Amino acid sequence: MNSNKIKLAVDMRMSGKSGIGSYFDSLFPYFEKNFDVIQINPENIEPFSLKELFSFPKEELKKINSCDAYYTPYCNIPSGIKIPIFSTIHDIVFLDFPLTGKIGTMARKWFYKRACKKSSTIFTVSNFSADRIMYHLHCKKKIVVTYNASPAQYDEPKIKEDKSSPVNLLFVGNIKKHKGLHVLLEAFKIVLSTIPDAKLTIVGNAKNFRTGDETISKEINNFGDKVIFTGFISNEELNLAYHNASLLIQPSFYEGFGMPPLEALNCGTNVVLSDIPVFKEIYKDFPVTFFECGNASDLANKIFETLKKPTPENIPNIYSFERTFGIIKNTIEEI
Repeated sequence: MNSNKIKLAVDMRMSGKSGIGSYFDSLFPYFEKNFDVIQINPENIEPFSLKELFSFPKEELKKINSCDAYYTPYCNIPSGIKIPIFSTIHDIVFLDFPLTGKIGTMARKWFYKRACKKSSTIFTVSNFSADRIMYHLHCKKKIVVTYNASPAQYDEPKIKEDKSSPVNLLFVGNIKKHKGLHVLLEAFKIVLSTIPDAKLTIVGNAKNFRTGDETISKEINNFGDKVIFTGFISNEELNLAYHNASLLIQPSFYEGFGMPPLEALNCGTNVVLSDIPVFKEIYKDFPVTFFECGNASDLANKIFETLKKPTPENIPNIYSFERTFGIIKNTIEEI
């Protein structure tokens, strides 16, 4: 133990999960190297649960409050913490693009506002998300944009094979309404009319069908073997999917950052993505192709155009988890 290091309690409960878990697992080695880390991972205490709010284990709270500060990669915060708290709101999609009923939306807003109230600083991953946090939550605490990055496993492209035939389009993301998958399926119908042997691979967690876009599973079945739904896959399998894809399609209506386009580009795969504000912010300097959000016809046209493009090169080195951690570290040390 280095007595000169800040003693930091780190919530480990998101580790190993997709999305935020990937973000956190890429950052954690930097936490271990630069802080005296105390890992907090109580059994059977799920994030955003009643147990977290009302019966968080006393021995875990004792460990936390013996530290200099507490960090969580999400906006869930156990009750009983008496030291400075640093939490993360990646996006507020549930307020901008409601995916549940009124009660579910109100509950999520309560957790967001609670994080703003209890945290010394709120981290987020884009200027777009920072603006939306201020708009909906009127957060009075400091909001620090850290950005996101591509995990190291995608930073060294493998030897490329011919991606032109057969055409294999790839979608990576949760199966929720704001991901725009129904727009991609409409565009894919147009693609099949010209390229009948084309395939579409959908990588996403099947559990997310229950969070809103229930018609998607039926639409997928209508395509027969032209659409492959993998469900959740390992990081190694996802890496291979990026490398083997002709294109990654990201038709989102809403994102906080959007990691798959960055991951795909680092694997040498071209990207077509919607022209939503956050993508314009994050990918403005990258060799991507934008289409009009929600417009299936325009998406199909951009797919045809991008299939003719060479492998993307000279990917800007703008985002890295080392830089992201540096911002987090400096912020914690200042307080």
